[in-house]
Amino acid sequence: MSNRSWFYAANGQQQGPFPEAQLRDLIIGGTVRADTLVWSEGMSGWQRAGEIPGLMPAGAAPPSVPQPGGPPPMSAGGGYGGGGGYAGGPLSIDFGILEFVWRSIVLLIGLLLLIPAPWVLVWYLNWIVPCVQVPGRPNLSFTGNAMTLLPWYFGALVLVVAVSFVGSELLNNLMTLVQFGLYWLFVKWLIANLASNGQPLGFSFSGSILAFFGWSILSVLAIFTIIGWAWVYTAMMRWVCRNIQGTRREVLFLGTGLEMLWRTIVAAIASIFIIPIPWVYRWMWQWMASQTVLAERGAHENG
Repeated sequence: MSNRSWFYAANGQQQGPFPEAQLRDLIIGGTVRADTLVWSEGMSGWQRAGEIPGLMPAGAAPPSVPQPGGPPPMSAGGGYGGGGGYAGGPLSIDFGILEFVWRSIVLLIGLLLLIPAPWVLVWYLNWIVPCVQVPGRPNLSFTGNAMTLLPWYFGALVLVVAVSFVGSELLNNLMTLVQFGLYWLFVKWLIANLASNGQPLGFSFSGSILAFFGWSILSVLAIFTIIGWAWVYTAMMRWVCRNIQGTRREVLFLGTGLEMLWRTIVAAIASIFIIPIPWVYRWMWQWMASQTVLAERGAHENG
């Protein structure tokens, strides 16, 4: 392993790459501990340093149990709220390209027609959420229904019609804030309606609407910097993840602004040719999922 380069997670961000010799110095110095998340090329996802055979000094962590056919499973039966084994690690997502295409087309048509949008959105979430694999939470599903969306969705539609008739710049700005507020409500609604094996997970989103407004406005302004938006978006992702409550594990987003930037550029160039768009979307979603990690609370503060 002497020629491998390593990354580790600290303060919600990935650090590195470091040569293995330097990583071992960080281990000796206590910066990287047995519960610190690390990654190196060839690994399927982030793992605790203590789970990697030969990485930690003898006695620093219990030996991991080798599993045939790949790395040890992330879940050890403890789940998010249980007191059993570690259930951390990165998320993953996968779906068939053809199914993604036709379902996305139906979603787009439903959103353009406005009236069926809540029902089509719930139908789409019922499909895409189970495509996400979460360590320790098998058979993820979505339990929300369109009826809970109707009051604020159709309220927003009425406001849009009113603004279009009046044509006031003040009302246009107000409509932008309303749109940000609807995004905030959507995030809260989505997270609150996640279930595993048919049982509600009891998650909630604690981020305030004022903070969400601030992040949203900053994201819009960052577009004018040409490249700065990528760092703002990744920072906003970290903020959203930190405010997911109802789990003993901490949700971390470890992606960097640079990774977000170059991947988005590649995706934009590939999308010009139309045909690769579904594959590009899946590639981006798989990266986003792989950078969203469940960890023991405080494990990312080792640095």
